[in-house]
Amino acid sequence: MTVGMRITWTPVAHGWADCVVEDDRAKVELTASYISAAPEEFLTAVARLVAGETETRAQFEAEPTAYRWIFHRDGEDIWIRVLELPDGRGHDTAGTGIWSSRLDIGVLARTVIRCFDEVAWAHGESGYRGKWGADFPRTELEALRRLWRTHRHTQDTW
Repeated sequence: MTVGMRITWTPVAHGWADCVVEDDRAKVELTASYISAAPEEFLTAVARLVAGETETRAQFEAEPTAYRWIFHRDGEDIWIRVLELPDGRGHDTAGTGIWSSRLDIGVLARTVIRCFDEVAWAHGESGYRGKWGADFPRTELEALRRLWRTHRHTQDTW
């Protein structure tokens, strides 16, 4: 199982962000457009995993390309696949796998929380809005943080 993971989310121009995802084996660079709620959808997908869902998805639209995140949970283990699709409406089989990893739910949750905490620190919420074109996903980030704290507390009491 992969030990570590790093994600960076960088608003680069109005309505566009770069996302770099890496672990100890591979690195991939994704692009996201604000035509969809990519950061909110991503944070919500991870929150669903922490809450106990066994499968969830998120998608970054890159006009016309799309990057689809597919998450599977088995106990505390998460398997992640990222597909690149020529069109975001396409079936998974139309996509090409560009990154995958298997890691602990704690590694994923902490990595995603850290990523968006770093974005808020680097840009501020108003700076983020100016670059991305939409509000910082504070509600989704805090929901994930609350779920993670609850999950950790529940695991500590076993």
